[in-house]
Amino acid sequence: MKKLISILMALAMLISLAACSGEPADESGENANPADAAYTIGICQLVQHDALDAATLGFKEALKEKLGSDVAFIEHNASGDAATCVTICNQLVAEGVDLMMGNATPALQAAAAATNVIPVIGTSITDYATALEISDWTGKTGTNITGTADLAPLDQQAAMIQELFPEAKYIGIIYCSAEANSVYQSDIISGYLEDMGYTVDVYTFADSNDVANVTSAACAASDVIYIPTDNTAASCTETIANVALPAGKPIVAGEAGICGGCGVATLSIDYYDIGWAAGEMAYEILVNGANPGEMEIQYAPEVQKLFNEANCTSLGITVPEDYAPLG
Repeated sequence: MKKLISILMALAMLISLAACSGEPADESGENANPADAAYTIGICQLVQHDALDAATLGFKEALKEKLGSDVAFIEHNASGDAATCVTICNQLVAEGVDLMMGNATPALQAAAAATNVIPVIGTSITDYATALEISDWTGKTGTNITGTADLAPLDQQAAMIQELFPEAKYIGIIYCSAEANSVYQSDIISGYLEDMGYTVDVYTFADSNDVANVTSAACAASDVIYIPTDNTAASCTETIANVALPAGKPIVAGEAGICGGCGVATLSIDYYDIGWAAGEMAYEILVNGANPGEMEIQYAPEVQKLFNEANCTSLGITVPEDYAPLG
């Protein structure tokens, strides 16, 4: 009887987790059953959108290339809810995974809170010092955590705005106030833009319900809009575009996914590449015994100027020759 009760409780926990994550619990890899693999990796991804999806894909494919059928994944998506990330990561710890991957800052923070023993790899993280509240940042966490960052140089992003819109006076920055990574980017790029002579105002939304109203307010007071690598904004680009494009307001974005949905230009990295690099770091930890706390956080090796041809045409914007069209 006790064994039956234990089984029923475990089943109830899994059903609850699948329900709160917005999709069924997914176990994927070369082995359908993680019990058959030498290494089981738990993945917590904050939300589904192109950039994060590409990073998760790169992470998994790097490990599959190196480990083949010796690796399996237990993969969950939190549907944009930080509290669900906490539930997911606690469950992955309870399941005894060999390593956890947190895709986006709230997912990494949840993994960090869930364990200081199991190795944790982050990806799509803007700033690890901010995410993990490390004051004396050295480029390494000194803990069970390492990973890859998705930050394109903010000074170069500010320079892009100046290059494309030298006559603009007012820049509006839109982001989700719940995302620490976005607060960090906004604070840094605001300084660069103000040094260039722009007046900068910040417009924040608490969740997706406020996006349209906040975008409308920003458009009414701004010549140009900037959106950092914000996960909530990335999942709401259609809503943003439906406000900004009719208002004739160009959006410069922190990454290609947002640019493709509502922007005109971006200085972007390749999210698949940082996911792949994170997978290689995971391999070094699992197979070669590397200490995550002593591994340098890795950044994208290259950035690229990209433009959204359709939106630029719609708004009458001509970009310099060194900009490539979004694929």
